[in-house]
Amino acid sequence: MARDGDILFSVITPSAGNRPKALAKAVESVEQAARFAGLDTGQVEILIGFDGIKGECPISKYTVRGMNLPADRNGGNGIRGLLTHLAQGDKLIYLDDDNVIKPQALRLYMKHFDTELIIGRIDTQLAYETPFLPRSGSGHAVRPGNVDPLCVCVSRRLVVARCGGWRYRDRDDADFMNILDWHVNAQSETVIDDVVGVFDAGRSLDASALSDRQARLLDWLSSEREYPVCMPGAPMADLLCSTGGLQIL
Repeated sequence: MARDGDILFSVITPSAGNRPKALAKAVESVEQAARFAGLDTGQVEILIGFDGIKGECPISKYTVRGMNLPADRNGGNGIRGLLTHLAQGDKLIYLDDDNVIKPQALRLYMKHFDTELIIGRIDTQLAYETPFLPRSGSGHAVRPGNVDPLCVCVSRRLVVARCGGWRYRDRDDADFMNILDWHVNAQSETVIDDVVGVFDAGRSLDASALSDRQARLLDWLSSEREYPVCMPGAPMADLLCSTGGLQIL
């Protein structure tokens, strides 16, 4: 049970330091969500691990702890592992520096605070043809390609004491494998239909700092320019037309 004065949420963010605008947006989203949930400034901590560079933390009224760490260059897995063990909050949220959480996210998580593993939906329209994860339909939410760490709010005790922290650092599917561990070992779990985050929300804010996946996406979109953008049946036509056309910044 959450108690007044405790650190309730630790937000864990690895950063290569080359997306300062996106990072600021991510931190701002946490502050907005914390305010919306009525949380005191001491009840949320944001842990940012800079990967092999001297980074600068965004300013926030909530606690932001930045650490300049030795270069890991492993998709943030080593940094997530370290920050997970340093976290003091009852609940962990894994927020990459180009994603955001929604204003209602922490309030939703507070409603299920005694649940060890909470899985919400995230808006993925900026990154994938699938508009939301987990997808609606049959089957459990925890399956490959259907869930992302941004979907999850998880008990620190479950992650650290029973699952050994953030693991599988040398695997490409480390995100899924860790979530699967939590799913298997959780004593309680709930899946909510509310949207708790936006994937790639800060993608265009630092145009020279696209991830490999984001660069491949833009390369693919550029190659599809042979189609009229709103040609029926063209890949991603519905998405592009619904947002007013393609903008590459």
